[in-house]
Amino acid sequence: MDWIEGEYLISNDKSKLSIDRVHELLLQSYWAHKRPKDKIEASIRNSICYGVYHHGKQVGFGRVVTDYATMYWVCDIFIDKEHRGKGLGKKLVKCIIETEQLKGLFGILSTKDAHGLYEKFGFKKEPDKFMSRDP
Repeated sequence: MDWIEGEYLISNDKSKLSIDRVHELLLQSYWAHKRPKDKIEASIRNSICYGVYHHGKQVGFGRVVTDYATMYWVCDIFIDKEHRGKGLGKKLVKCIIETEQLKGLFGILSTKDAHGLYEKFGFKKEPDKFMSRDP
């Protein structure tokens, strides 16, 4: 599916993604800057992925892990620094939560600094429920 936002295209067509560009973008993040390219490639194969494109160049990325029955996990949302401040992060999250395959499912995510963005889409802080385990 494709969505248009001004001069930008958001698409969940994985064939449009550039693994190299996704790797470049995630190197700039605090959560995935050490993730090797082969792990990124595997995560893309096993997730619903979204690319954000400006005149054909990929400037953003996001992905969702799901069982398609009960829940989905939003992760790796990232917009290139040169394209921030244009509402692209909001539009990307909106596209994700409106994806037909995810409707009616419980959504979760983890963020250190973007609570305000996700709260606009109905996500709530759950500090007492969240747990994690490192590999």
